[in-house]
Amino acid sequence: MPIDGGSGTSAPFEQARASLESARIRADLVVTSIPSPTQVAPYSIALAGDVRQKVHGEDSELGTGRFILLHDPEGQPAWDGDFRVVCFAQAPLEAEIGTDPFLAEVTWSWLTDALDARGAKYTAASGTATTIVSTGFGELAEQGTGAKIELRASWTPTDLDLAAHVEGWVELLCMLAGLPPAAEGVSVLSARRAGRD
Repeated sequence: MPIDGGSGTSAPFEQARASLESARIRADLVVTSIPSPTQVAPYSIALAGDVRQKVHGEDSELGTGRFILLHDPEGQPAWDGDFRVVCFAQAPLEAEIGTDPFLAEVTWSWLTDALDARGAKYTAASGTATTIVSTGFGELAEQGTGAKIELRASWTPTDLDLAAHVEGWVELLCMLAGLPPAAEGVSVLSARRAGRD
């Protein structure tokens, strides 16, 4: 089943959509099509990803993220092209890891390494990595101290092999959640969607 998103037709956008559908998704990640933004570009696709692990018979969320592909046939100067990928990834951390001064740099390098390892070609990459450490008080005191890492990034793909970009984002989500790098146990995105609809 095709990925939802966008309206009208654009040959490059349809080629990009087909490429996204061929992305290989890890079995421990659930990826779904979600409503995409309509104000930023004429064409867009949005995906949500959630890493889940069985704990005491229930699913507990380990990490979450969003992957958005934007396309403006006329291009946008800030993009340095006519396509732009925008992604978000977030995962909880142990409090002591959240205070590591190198965590933000490591998180950014995980994204670029994951993209590079899959052969994703891109330019004009930018982003922020934010560590949040929180302590509960009063009625929330039992939550104790916790932390999470958030990465917001964007880049311009330089070709329409966008499966590599989705696969890099998937690997980033799994690394943030503490899962080992994938070697086997992947499935095709379009097949996973068809099985759930």
